[in-house]
Amino acid sequence: MSSDPIDQISALIARARAAGADAADAVYISRTAHGVQVRNGQTEDLERSETCDLGLRVFVGQRAAIVSATALDPTRFDTLAERAVAMARVVPEDRFAGLCAQAETGFVDATGLDLFDPAEPTTADLLTRACVAEEAALAVKGVSNSNGASSSFGLSDIIIMTSAGFSGRYARTSHSVSVSTVAGAGTAMQRDYDYHSAVHLSDLEDAGLVGRRAGERTVARLDPVRPRTGRMPIVLDPRVSTSILGHLSGAINGVSIARGTSFLKDRMDSRIMPAGITIIDNPRRVRGPGARPFDGEGMLTAPQTLVEDGVLKTWALDSRSARQLGLKPNGCASRGTSGPPSPSLGNMHMTPGELTPTELMADIAEGIYITEMMGSAINGITGDYSRGAAGFMIRNGVLAEPVAELTVAGNLKDMFMRLVAANDLTFRQASNAPTIRIDDMMIAGA
Repeated sequence: MSSDPIDQISALIARARAAGADAADAVYISRTAHGVQVRNGQTEDLERSETCDLGLRVFVGQRAAIVSATALDPTRFDTLAERAVAMARVVPEDRFAGLCAQAETGFVDATGLDLFDPAEPTTADLLTRACVAEEAALAVKGVSNSNGASSSFGLSDIIIMTSAGFSGRYARTSHSVSVSTVAGAGTAMQRDYDYHSAVHLSDLEDAGLVGRRAGERTVARLDPVRPRTGRMPIVLDPRVSTSILGHLSGAINGVSIARGTSFLKDRMDSRIMPAGITIIDNPRRVRGPGARPFDGEGMLTAPQTLVEDGVLKTWALDSRSARQLGLKPNGCASRGTSGPPSPSLGNMHMTPGELTPTELMADIAEGIYITEMMGSAINGITGDYSRGAAGFMIRNGVLAEPVAELTVAGNLKDMFMRLVAANDLTFRQASNAPTIRIDDMMIAGA
């Protein structure tokens, strides 16, 4: 048999059909991960791993089963196929099960998305990058210690194939650098961090810049106070404003909509955000960390507007949730090797507003500028929201003393309707949002 993984996976699907499957698909993911960690100039960790995972899904009528393996071994294909078919014959029927009828046919790759960087760094390269980041952070006046700096490289090779004629393959690389530092001493210590990741090494931020920002952020958090308890505006730094996109993504997930467990389940084509707010998922963004040419069921991806001028326009659907809702899937299926596809959004962004961040908070007499959020008590059915936070007071439109040990509470339906976006959108990660202001939030502090 050919050593080409495409040929081998094709053979596996053929074995599944021969074993009695009416239809089948397979996912193969090969990963290489190479990373280092240093602390106070000393190497603490060196890691390199090479793994592969294989998942085979079969359908016997309206029954489905999945088997997985950790090697692409043709000598085990008959056993895998027979086991999967035997499992499918004894599970309950699922009237929504099946391959995606809207999947592409033929072969698809990632041409045009530029997701692969052939320049793999050496261990020495990674150590140098981590050390540069840490040294820059420790050089910031007031930084007293390092929690460590890391640098990594990753490569994933992804293949998806179906018995209906789709086959697709693409490789994705990633480069990253991060550093965490400590300022102060004893019970007055504070910590903060910075990081950056990119598909191509040439897009990765300078390690010294990342380190310096981490150090400056840490020192700025020294001697925090607890704000008063009461209602006031909050402003979300871009480091945390992307959490709003995550909450929206969960609320429009087709599985939640089909189950009726989303606070947005009845809001299609209704206003859920102010006019001017538009949110887009673009899996075709060149060099996007979440970009992909096809989804987990072989459907071609395309940009889609989730919220347009404040109005909710679509759900995130895989084929099963689409059948449940009487709709068509829209290329949002995500897939691992040990479970069925499920809806997922990867390259979201909120379009920027017109005000600068300074203008956005200029009229705030008292508020909170949030740079970190922790914990989560989000009720997906009601939208009730409560999270721990830290950041800075806003007094008369400018940043003031650092604050910590506070809780921010509200309801996502109301929060969405009070969003105001600044004009500082940058694309640094898979999901991106500008600085965001939300008025009339409940703050639990001192």
